[in-house]
Amino acid sequence: MAPVLSAPLSQFHFDPSTYADLIATEVPAYDELHERLAAATEGLEVHRALDLGAGTGRTSRALRSRHPAAAIVAVDENPGMLERIELGDVECRVGRLQDPLPDGPFDLVVSALAVHHLDCAEKRALFSRVHDALRPGGRFVLADVVTADVKVAPLSDGYDKPDPAEDQERWLRDAGFNAEILWEQDDLALLRADRA
Repeated sequence: MAPVLSAPLSQFHFDPSTYADLIATEVPAYDELHERLAAATEGLEVHRALDLGAGTGRTSRALRSRHPAAAIVAVDENPGMLERIELGDVECRVGRLQDPLPDGPFDLVVSALAVHHLDCAEKRALFSRVHDALRPGGRFVLADVVTADVKVAPLSDGYDKPDPAEDQERWLRDAGFNAEILWEQDDLALLRADRA
């Protein structure tokens, strides 16, 4: 399915044509992060999934490997990124993480390397919206850059706003999730949050 594109946004931080190579170089654990994210979705029956900050579709491809029949909705603010998603059956939508989410319910919501662009109030608001978009028993898996003593991922002032994994785990619980940190390596973390 071709991306559903709205009016183009005026400015983007990454070039879609070089993003995949750039991020794989700058985040050494990039492949491991996606493998762990996909593994954290196992044991869940997924008919419909939402990929927030989908970029060029790496996370959607990881989902497809574990849930081949799932309908996936991919959201990114950069239409050029969405045009590079090579899974023909993904519904692409242009939108920011601060915007209302596509209509649910979803069985699964995932996000990789995107939520750290939000400040703490925006993260908390997003976590509440994700909770509301999930069906009871649904799951949110967040793989992202966090603040840590060891810094590997390059960050840009004003654009990247990571917070500690422990704070995000607490905010997920505040939003109504049963949340836990599954993995941390340097300044990367993986959190799983189940809607009761």
